[in-house]
Amino acid sequence: MFVDRVKIHVKAGDGGDGAVAFLREKYRPFGGPAGGDGGKGGDVVLVATSRKHTLYDFKFQAHFKAQRGEHGRGKHQHGKKGEDLLIEVPVGTVVIEEQTGQVLCDLTQEGQRCVVARGGRGGRGNAHFATPTNQTPRYAEKGEEGEEKWLLLELKLIADVGLIGLPNAGKSTLISKLTRAKSKVADYPFTTLSPVLGVMQVEDRQVVLADIPGLIEGASQGKGLGHEFLRHIERTRLLLHLIDVSEGRLEEPLRAFQVVNKEMESYSPELLRKPQIVVANKIDQLREREYLQELRTEFEKRGYAFLAVSALTGEGLDALKYSLIRRLE
Repeated sequence: MFVDRVKIHVKAGDGGDGAVAFLREKYRPFGGPAGGDGGKGGDVVLVATSRKHTLYDFKFQAHFKAQRGEHGRGKHQHGKKGEDLLIEVPVGTVVIEEQTGQVLCDLTQEGQRCVVARGGRGGRGNAHFATPTNQTPRYAEKGEEGEEKWLLLELKLIADVGLIGLPNAGKSTLISKLTRAKSKVADYPFTTLSPVLGVMQVEDRQVVLADIPGLIEGASQGKGLGHEFLRHIERTRLLLHLIDVSEGRLEEPLRAFQVVNKEMESYSPELLRKPQIVVANKIDQLREREYLQELRTEFEKRGYAFLAVSALTGEGLDALKYSLIRRLE
C-alpha cells in the first residue's frame, strides 16, 4: 500500500534526576556532598533512507518515545545519557509540526538527519550546591522533561521526470516500457491508484521516472485521485505530458493539455514553470497521421517540445529516451 501522509506522536526522553548523597569513606570524615548529575534524555531523530519508499509502517505504529536519562548516584557518579531514538523515513519526507504548521525539516538526501524532539537536560546533584555557608545541601535538581509533539509526515517523491496527463492517456504502459516498473495497465481510467517509480537506463545514464495518477478537471479542489498526488510533481525536474491522440481530432488533445495544466496551476503556479515535453501517445490507432503535424505546430507555437509515440508498440520510444537525456543534461 502506498501511504504518503501520516501523523505521529514523538516524545523525547526525560532527563534523569540529580542525586542527594554524601561521601562517607574511611579516612575522609569530611567528604561532603557527593550527589552525581542525572543523564540527559535521548532525542528523537528522523533519518532519511532510500530503503523505504512509503510511510506505510507508520500506519501500525504512531507513537515513539526515546529513552530517559538515568538518575545520578552517590560518589559523584553521573547518570547515563538516554539513547537517541532513530526513526527511518523515506528520502523526500517533509516533517511538519502539527500545532504550529511549521516545517521542521525536508529530508531530501540519503542519511540526512533531523532532531524533531530534544531530550530533557539532566538535573544537577547536590554536589553543585555546596557553599561556604551551606556545606551539606540536602537537595538536588529534577531532570527536565523531554519535548513532546505531534508531527505530520508528508512524502514527496524525488524523480527526474514526472509523467502527467488525464486518466487513460497511457502513462502506465509508457513507464512499463521505458523502465522495469510494474504498473497496472487496463483500458479504463484510474488503473494507477498511487505513484509508481521506475528507473530508465540509457547507456551509462539512469533516469528516475514517476508515474503520477491521472488528473481530472477539478482535481486541485479534491475531485478524483490526482489531488492526492499533485505534491509528487513538485520535486521533478521535467514533466512528460501525455495526451491521447487515438481519435485523430485536434480539439480533444489541446483541451486535455489545458485541463491538466490548469489543475497544476491551481495547486501551485510554480508547477507551470517546470519544463514540459508533450508526448502524443497511441499513434498506432491513427488512420491518418497527417494531423500530427497540425498538433505539433500548435504545441510548438506555445513553446513546447513535441514527440509522437506508441507506448503499446514501442514506436518512437528511442527518440523519446534520448530527448529526455538531452533535456535533463
